[in-house]
Amino acid sequence: MSHEEDLFTHQDTLAKLHGNLPLTEKLRFLHQIIRQDFPFIDRLSIALFDEKTETLKTYTHSTEGNDSPVSTYETPLSNAPSLQAIIKHRRPRLVQDLKIFSKGTHEHTQRITAKGYKASYTMPLYQSDTFIGFLFFNSLQAYSFKPKSLRQIDIYGHLIALMVINELTAIRTLLAAVRATRNMTHYRDLETGAHIDRTAHYARLIARELAPSYNITDEQIEHIFLFSPMHDVGKIGIPDNILRKPGKLDQAEFDVMKTHPSKGREIIDAVLEDFSLGTFGHTNILRNIAEYHHEAIDGSGYPKGLKGEEIPIEARISSVADVFDALTSPRSYKKSWSNEKAFTMLRQMSNSKLDYDCVQALLKNTDKILEIQQRFRDEAID
Repeated sequence: MSHEEDLFTHQDTLAKLHGNLPLTEKLRFLHQIIRQDFPFIDRLSIALFDEKTETLKTYTHSTEGNDSPVSTYETPLSNAPSLQAIIKHRRPRLVQDLKIFSKGTHEHTQRITAKGYKASYTMPLYQSDTFIGFLFFNSLQAYSFKPKSLRQIDIYGHLIALMVINELTAIRTLLAAVRATRNMTHYRDLETGAHIDRTAHYARLIARELAPSYNITDEQIEHIFLFSPMHDVGKIGIPDNILRKPGKLDQAEFDVMKTHPSKGREIIDAVLEDFSLGTFGHTNILRNIAEYHHEAIDGSGYPKGLKGEEIPIEARISSVADVFDALTSPRSYKKSWSNEKAFTMLRQMSNSKLDYDCVQALLKNTDKILEIQQRFRDEAID
């Protein structure tokens, strides 16, 4: 062995974290490393806080397969007083025996204990002093967390927190760049903030409903939620005389309009490259939503005439969310439809233009649709 080789005998244990991997894969890899020192840690999970709705939502976890006790789940933070106490004290919480919550009625508590978890260590996550969520370390053994081990677990916890913050910051930077690009044109006047919020929440409703049958992870659900409102970014490349034409487009104008999905993909690719954001996971979700949200199940859509399952599920979800909100929202040229009338139209369009499963997933959540509409109302249109 040469002298130079002598200098490079050690392999960085965490080198895999440099790779272009989704956050969930990085978390599972870190869990394996952590268990080498702390075999009693059986599960890591992260829940994010949604400020607009004041809810906690599951984001990612290290449990392999479909054995996670809590996934595709959200709850108002007000329903979790023990977690609120963590925020109040701004300190982690150690529960050496989860039996103290044995009389708890909250679904998330019941799910954790039903899977046999006996102890937990919960760290609050902050970004620039703003609360963003929780990191949970769970163990199947009671009284497994010792003071000496907690000092080292804290280091891992902050490493995981930085990974999460880096991921969320990259997503926010990407969304801000795409919005800024879009807002340089008059197109911003065609979409209200309420429309963007509703479309995002409808997409999340559909994705959560489909998650078990389509193997959609919480991380993917979150990205579908964040990226769905960006579906029409390519319209910034459409001339105003076509984009704002009050009447029906002629064939030549419609052919120009039909270029906006491809333009959207080009814009997103350019933003990803210019901001060096192509390395975080699930960027293809954004690309697919922008490029394929006008594809139709029967192959009559554009730009590529894809059929059925050839269309990425995130694009099928986004399409249903956008069509429903367009039908039920008032515009300068039309009144809003009732939900019932819109539901009838969605049923008629399913299996031809829209995906049947996505339509059914939305229709199963009529009460939550009303909640979204009440929370994110449009200002009156003159």
